Amino acid sequence: METKLKQATLSGRRSILCVHGRGFKPSPEALMELTSSALRAGLERDFPDSVHVYDSVQCDLVYYGDLSNDLLTSLGGYYDEQLDIGDRKNALKALREIRERKRFGIRQYDRLPGKSALAEFAVAVSVTLLGALGLWMWLCARNSKDFAEYLTGNSDYADRARERVRMKLAGLLADGDQVLLITHGTGSAIAWDAMWELSHDENYSELVDGAKVDLWLTLGTPLGDAKLRKRLLGARQDGISRFPTNVISWQNVAAEDDYTCHDNTVADDFKKMMRERAVSVVNDYMIYNHAVRYGKSNPHSSIGYYIHPRVSKIVAEWLLSDEDVTAVASPNTPE
Repeated sequence: METKLKQATLSGRRSILCVHGRGFKPSPEALMELTSSALRAGLERDFPDSVHVYDSVQCDLVYYGDLSNDLLTSLGGYYDEQLDIGDRKNALKALREIRERKRFGIRQYDRLPGKSALAEFAVAVSVTLLGALGLWMWLCARNSKDFAEYLTGNSDYADRARERVRMKLAGLLADGDQVLLITHGTGSAIAWDAMWELSHDENYSELVDGAKVDLWLTLGTPLGDAKLRKRLLGARQDGISRFPTNVISWQNVAAEDDYTCHDNTVADDFKKMMRERAVSVVNDYMIYNHAVRYGKSNPHSSIGYYIHPRVSKIVAEWLLSDEDVTAVASPNTPE
């Protein structure tokens, strides 16, 4: 294992692994294409000299959409995959047409159709009130049936979803890849649990032999929610055993009005993780997500996150970590 890690490090082999969030999802091929296209479009716009590096790395997706699709359908949900893919493509097309970084600011965001802070405000208030009454899970189930099933369900949904993250991530780490892990929404909680198992569960920790994720990038994560943190694997442990120990750096990006990350910072919530030296750095960034889905502003849209200039900068810095990123940035990239 040590020899493998050294060889991979010397070769500079890198991998990007994406984990999607809750809700109905299109096929893994369609979702991967949209994800990769959005990430690449952001790099083309702001860091064109990083695109050839991006094209050379392995980019993969942990897909458990079949599990969530089956679950949600069994609960009475309806999904039109063809329409969903078409709308995602339209959202990406519109975002690609924004060619100046400064146009991702609040002025343009406030002009989006259907833009409203009411959803985030309502969730924030509801979480506080219902949480005090012990009804946090009831609220979670109303807003996300599949994530509620992950947290408290009696089926094997949680085990199967977590296994998919764990095995793909373990495979990359065991091969000695330098990994950028990008997780969207509730996929961050599943990734946390999988990384905790690879850190502390003796049934899985030997799979990676102490190897670490180079950078964890969370987008619209609910991990800032105190009620959710109590349900994560390791929450009842003491000291460093509470946290995954296989992440070097953690960057968190949260969009204004994204109710999934109504508590939009994680650095303040995971200070103990820093004190225990389970992670080197945790940074928070606030953005405006300009995605429009079905004619209405959707600040939680994964495509809107992937193509955003802040995310592009984080990804480019990781891709070009051995080079001077500011030297290759386009004029659209600020100092």
